[in-house]
Amino acid sequence: MADQSDALRLLLGATSVALRHPKLWVTGVFAGARMARSRWWQRSPFLPVPAEEFLHFRMVTMYGGDGSAAVDQRADDIVAWLQWCRTWRAVKS
Repeated sequence: MADQSDALRLLLGATSVALRHPKLWVTGVFAGARMARSRWWQRSPFLPVPAEEFLHFRMVTMYGGDGSAAVDQRADDIVAWLQWCRTWRAVKS
C-alpha cells in the first residue's frame, strides 16, 4: 500500500512537472485541492497530499498490479491528465 512518503513524492513530482507547463498551473492547483485528504492541515506533513488509501487505489487503477510505474511515465501521465482536466473544464463551462 502507498504510504505518506509516496504521496509526498507524487506531490513534489507533480509540482515539478506542472511548473514546466504554465497553462496547467490553475488546473493543477484545483486538481490537487480535490485530491487532498480532509483536514490535511491538522496532520503531518501538513501538506495537501492525498490519503494513502486513495493514492493506492488511483495508482492500482492507473498502472495495474501494485500500482508502480517509472517516474518519467508518471510525469508524462500527469501532464496528459492535467491537459484532459483543463479541456474537460472548458467543455463543461
